[in-house]
Amino acid sequence: MDLEIREKLYRQAKTWVLEAGATIRGKMNDPLVVDTKSNPNDLVTHMDKEIERFFAANIKHTYPDHLLLSEEGYGDDLKSLHGTVWIVDPIDGTMNFVHQKCNFAISVGIYHQGIGEIGLIYNVMDDILYHAVRGEGAYKDDVQLPHLRDDVNLEKAILSMNHFWLCENRLVDETQMQLLVKKVRGTRTYGSAALEFAYVAEGKLDGYLTMSLAPWDVAAGIVIVNEVGGITTTISGDPVDMLHKNSILTCNPVIQSRIIKDYIEKGKK
Repeated sequence: MDLEIREKLYRQAKTWVLEAGATIRGKMNDPLVVDTKSNPNDLVTHMDKEIERFFAANIKHTYPDHLLLSEEGYGDDLKSLHGTVWIVDPIDGTMNFVHQKCNFAISVGIYHQGIGEIGLIYNVMDDILYHAVRGEGAYKDDVQLPHLRDDVNLEKAILSMNHFWLCENRLVDETQMQLLVKKVRGTRTYGSAALEFAYVAEGKLDGYLTMSLAPWDVAAGIVIVNEVGGITTTISGDPVDMLHKNSILTCNPVIQSRIIKDYIEKGKK
């Protein structure tokens, strides 16, 4: 993608993300209409749909040749990432949005010919924007994030893990995950994949491990983590399929191989 086009696209995406965030904050105390999707804990609200509709309408009007991959039904039916594709999660962390009114984010990744060019993760209630343009570094608001440190080791690492890892699951024997929890310095769970990616990029977390995420959960985060020298793969170390759900390991590359070799591979079912 041409640099001038990419910069203009980034500025427009940033404007829309901040506008959408302001809309959410302005309606935060309005009555919520909450439905469920795949299971009783898979929540969706009218606000998720309203914000996705906002992005869909603006993208299609301003960039009619661009495509949209999104969660709530306003996107295109994509078979490839050919062309320019916006990958949007209008509210990542809907359960947090419903129950806590914080710890959720708007996530927008823009990919061109399958390459992540732009990533924006907006912590709506704290008014903090994590953002990156490929090759230009990653930022938290106006402050550039440093490259991830190279002196981290697993024993001193802080990992974010969905607690389902510690229960019976279909991917890895839970006892291996319990051993990993005992090995690291600490674990955290924030309930928003986008924010967990942002915290890995910021260095608040050394890694984030989860069983199944959709493309809109990870698209922006991958771009941002890449720009600070992080790495994102499946839990087997394979490339992420940006059209389907994946297991995800995003982390400081210093600890990636050890997590996979000593804990994931040994516990594979």
